[in-house]
This record gives sequence, structure tokens and C-alpha cells, in this order.
Amino acid sequence: MKLLRVGAPGAERPAVLHPDGRLLDIGGLTDDIDGTFLASDGIGRVRAALAAGGLPLLDGAAARVGPPVARPGKVVCIGLNYVDHAEETGAAAPPRPVVFMKDPATVVGPCDEVRIPRGSVKTDWEVELAVVIGREARYLDGPDDAEGVIAGYAISNDVSEREFQLEYSGQWDLGKSCETFNPLGPWLVTPDEAGDPQSLGLRLSVNGVQRQNGSTRNMIFGVNHLVWYLSRYMVLNPGDVINTGTPAGVALGLPDHPYLREGDTVELSVDGLGVQRQTLVAA
Repeated sequence: MKLLRVGAPGAERPAVLHPDGRLLDIGGLTDDIDGTFLASDGIGRVRAALAAGGLPLLDGAAARVGPPVARPGKVVCIGLNYVDHAEETGAAAPPRPVVFMKDPATVVGPCDEVRIPRGSVKTDWEVELAVVIGREARYLDGPDDAEGVIAGYAISNDVSEREFQLEYSGQWDLGKSCETFNPLGPWLVTPDEAGDPQSLGLRLSVNGVQRQNGSTRNMIFGVNHLVWYLSRYMVLNPGDVINTGTPAGVALGLPDHPYLREGDTVELSVDGLGVQRQTLVAA
């Protein structure tokens, strides 16, 4: 099942994409797709209503698509989680997941503009598989328990300003939490439809030139391991987002460092999860 939110920022309407391509309004079942919806088995209610038929059409074909999850409580990110990405940045493969946080306010729609921060000369891209939490996870017994707390998956662009991230502070937060630095969506795809999260292709191009072409098979730490690992150190709540890392091909790792500039267009895709497309603008 593919859930999404359609409309202007702050006024998105919750919807489900029918297998035949129709966009159906689920506003009668929930005010929004958020942590409360996920925690109360909102996905189950939508699934039942979809099977029963009768959900009204949503006239949103030309409307903006917002992030598929409203107001995530936190965005947890994993760094250096692909062997080839670690190699291109000159880092060793980490023995434990590299964890950092990203301001949840960075989350925007999949085709919203991305703002290059004032003073930035090293704004970079990162296509990632995002995991959305559907049930509280705390001290899970093992990776096998992770599947029961995952609501679904989405595409994430973990936009990064490398100078802010690596040269201005011992922490990465400055270069990761600039406004609009986390396009998410277009859909929240439930696990039954997304399939094996460890066999998905990820691709990203800039101005039509392919820069990233990887697979989640090459993750150092898989999705279930990450959810279990994080639950040992923080409570994961419904609606939280985990960005699971990026494959090789970021500007930081390319020989000519072709960082993003105003007017550039970035297009991302992950198998079965849709497509994103953003234009870079000045802040």
C-alpha cells in the first residue's frame, strides 16, 4: 500500500494510491498521516477500507505532494553505511553504526525546492532508503523484532553542506540541518509492497547526469539491525524517520567535487518507492 499527503504545505490531505492509479481520499479515516495515525493501526483501517471499496476520489492529480509523514518526532541518520561510500570519503568501514540526528523541520515534500544555505559552497546530495517507525521500539531483543515496528519505507534525500558538516564543528549537525535539507517521499510504502529492503536499487542524477547507482544489498548494517541497534539507545516512536545511509557517488567523493549550485536539478529513485525531483534555489 502507498500512502501520501497531497496539498499545500501545512494543508496536506491524506490519501492512498489505489493499485489502478486512482488517488483516494482517506480524510474520513484520519486527519493526517502522522505518529498518532500509525500508532493506532491507521494503516490497518485504510487497508480494510480499501478492500471494502467506497473511498472517495481525491482530485489531487496536479497538486503538490508533501512528505508522506507529517511532523516526524525525530530524524535519525546513519553515516558511512555503504562500503563504497566509506571508501570514496577516505573513511574505514565503521565497526558500529555511525549515528547522528537531523532537525525534523528539514523534512519537505519530494519535489519541493531545496534552498542552498547562505555562504554555502559545498551543498551535496545523498539518495537514501528511509525507514518510518510505526510502533514504539525500545530495547528490542534482536534484529528479528524490528520488522514488527516498521510502518514502511520512503525515499530520502539527506542533503548535506560539507563545509558546515566537516570543517565548522566536531559534530555533523550544522551541515545536515539546514532548512529543506530532507526531501521525503512521495509515498510511504508498506513493507508488504516494498518487498525486501535489502535488495532495492537506489539512483540519483544531477542535471541529467547519473551520479549514484547503488543497492541496499551493499549496506554495512541492514535495516533490521539498525532499528534494533537504535532501540538500545533511544526510544523510537511512531512517525520517526531513519535515514539509512547512501551509496557512493556524492560530490564529496567525486574527483571534481561538483557541488550543487542554484538552478541545478536533482532526481532520485528507489525501486518501488517512486521518484523525487528537486530544483536548487538560493536561501
